[in-house]
Amino acid sequence: MLERRLKWLAGLILIWGGVILCKLVSLQVVHHRQYAGLARARQEQVVKILAPRGTILDRTGAPLAMSVPTQSILVNPQKVPDLGVAADIFSMVLRMDRADLYARLEAARQDGRGYFVVKKKAAWEEAQRLRGMDFDWIQIDSGSERHYPNGPLAAHILGGVDFAEKGNSGIEKVLQAELEGAAGEERVLTDVKGRGIDALVESEPKPGAALTLTIDERLQFVAERELAAAAEAKGAHCGSVVVMNPRNGEILALASYPSYDPNRPPDGTDNPEARLNHASSVPFEPGSVFKVVTLAAALETTQLRPESMIDCGRGSITLFGRTIHEAHGGYGVMSMADVLKHSSNVGAIRIGMTVGEAHMHEYVRRFGFGERTGVPLPAESRGRLRSLERWSKLSLPSISIGQEVSVTALQLAQAASIVANGGLLVRPRLVLKKGGQALPVPAPVRAIKPETAMTMRQMMEGVVLPGGTGYPEARLEGYSVAGKTGSAQIYDVAAKRYTHNYNGTFIGFAPLNNPSIVVVVTLNGTHGNLGFGGRAAAPVFHAVATEALRVLDVPKDLPEAPPPPVVAGNAADKDDLAIADLGSREPNILEESDEETPVAKATAPAGPRVPDFKGKTMRAVLAEAAEKGLPVIPDGSGVARLQRPPAGSVLRQGERIRVRFSR
Repeated sequence: MLERRLKWLAGLILIWGGVILCKLVSLQVVHHRQYAGLARARQEQVVKILAPRGTILDRTGAPLAMSVPTQSILVNPQKVPDLGVAADIFSMVLRMDRADLYARLEAARQDGRGYFVVKKKAAWEEAQRLRGMDFDWIQIDSGSERHYPNGPLAAHILGGVDFAEKGNSGIEKVLQAELEGAAGEERVLTDVKGRGIDALVESEPKPGAALTLTIDERLQFVAERELAAAAEAKGAHCGSVVVMNPRNGEILALASYPSYDPNRPPDGTDNPEARLNHASSVPFEPGSVFKVVTLAAALETTQLRPESMIDCGRGSITLFGRTIHEAHGGYGVMSMADVLKHSSNVGAIRIGMTVGEAHMHEYVRRFGFGERTGVPLPAESRGRLRSLERWSKLSLPSISIGQEVSVTALQLAQAASIVANGGLLVRPRLVLKKGGQALPVPAPVRAIKPETAMTMRQMMEGVVLPGGTGYPEARLEGYSVAGKTGSAQIYDVAAKRYTHNYNGTFIGFAPLNNPSIVVVVTLNGTHGNLGFGGRAAAPVFHAVATEALRVLDVPKDLPEAPPPPVVAGNAADKDDLAIADLGSREPNILEESDEETPVAKATAPAGPRVPDFKGKTMRAVLAEAAEKGLPVIPDGSGVARLQRPPAGSVLRQGERIRVRFSR
């Protein structure tokens, strides 16, 4: 009997052992991968390792935007053993109000929340103290925060990031892919309480590329400072400044007013205009600065030359039932060069009518208007230029004086660079290097002939000489300057009329014969005579250009002497706005006459007469000029073909004779 029971017991043990063996085979062999995977899923976590965001530098290597490490203190309110103790610890270590913290923790627990941020951006020392306490209910997350060390400086260029450090405006948004890099992965082994035991980095994060901008933070600071001061002094609600190298398109400064601090997230109380980039995103009617395009087109497509005489009438012109007036009476007959110098609307319209619609439209496009410049900034505007088929009878005269077309300050800088660099359209550039590698410079495109550009430079110099609309505000000590003023009346859409508020603009470059910088200044919404371009924008040009030439160490090309006094009063006192009837009008009616100055009524100052150099060799011209003590600036080679001022005119004090030679 006993032997039988032992046999049964042995059989049961064998069966039990067999079952265990089968189970072990199932666990260790058949289903090994499945159960191993389940174990790993419970004990291991794959954690993303965020890549450091790329730093943004100015052209000198100064940091404009960087990511700094941060520590965030988190808890699960449902797992905190004692909220009172937690509040005591956090208030002591993190220097927080104990009562307020306890109330928020209690509310989070009652709401059933499993995630509560005690403090974002805790100091490193605070995080270390909490780590040393070894409480399993305290979680410390390491992260990074985007920091802009100069505050508002270049805010409209840099833009900003959201809570996840994703770019949401400016360069940060457009070049997000380059700046964010690629995240890595880390496999973390945890215990039953979820605490880390060991970690293995499976893939290293790839840091974002560092960007070097063309901006110079020194010039950017001056541009923003001078723009803000002028806007507040002249009552402008917004404005912009662009400083650009006309030879390679590098933007040295791009300022927009009003501004903001990208370190501070929007809270609903900000000025809505503060985050708009007025230099690239907000187009406006340019006014008389657009006459540069009109006259350049005339030089290329007609027989008109700087000395050609233009009948500017007695101060008005009537076209298709509309009458356009000059601001200060009639100019009579004057040369095309003086049309630009005094910014005569009637003269510019007559020149534009000679150019014709097809050629005018072509040259507006050649100067880059009606299309984006391509800078890496979001929401860049292409401005407004209607197709030729949509032009009305008044479109040609309107566009000739800078109406019925809208542009951005960045487009104006691009257009002014064409005249400054000898006739080439060079695309503006904002990024110099990516990841330490210099970016290629796009090939320029021929827009106008070199001789046209040189002639336009000479005529634009007259704008900043005595009697010109930019004199004396735009004159620079020791440098020759070319420029153009503009004061476009702002159209009130609701009232369907032009107002006495203006877009005051100045474009200029220096030195005249080998320009190193182009500067464009716009002030939008200025009032009265002080709001004209010569009064409002030209002084900003003077301050910014002076600093830019100093920082770039550009050699001076003029003796440092005080400018001669103006006998008939400063041109800016009369400015270049030709007044038209401000009654109800359509937007394309010729209402603006810019800050054009009337011809000086006082007797011209005495001085030597300019000889006739045409047809003479350079040696003969220089010899005659030296004999008579006349300052001459030669250009080109061969025999003299063109000279400014013309023969027989009186040479004012400080003025020089420019002679162009060709074969």
